[in-house]
Amino acid sequence: MKKWLCQVCGYVHDGDDAPEKCPKCGAPKNKFEELTIESSNLIERSRLTNNLLMELDSVLARVEEIAKLGIEDKLDPACVVLFKKASDEAKQSRQSLKAEIATHIEKGKWG
Repeated sequence: MKKWLCQVCGYVHDGDDAPEKCPKCGAPKNKFEELTIESSNLIERSRLTNNLLMELDSVLARVEEIAKLGIEDKLDPACVVLFKKASDEAKQSRQSLKAEIATHIEKGKWG
């Protein structure tokens, strides 16, 4: 499917033709440029990776929730240590994910 880039705001439209006006900024159809196949493929790959990053963030949020319950349960010290470690690593990974997504946005790899 063709991809069209709004030259005013950067919105990417998927379709056989550019929209009559940009859904984001209202720019007219003539402000859209058809992207190359290479650029379109990069956008598709970016969408996949960004969706995977967001899904991983959700999973890691769940790890934090589970770890919190385990810490509160306090069955034994070794378990608490494992739950705290899992929580800390999940928090750190989530922060890294957010930074990576921000980098994708800055580089126009959001799509």
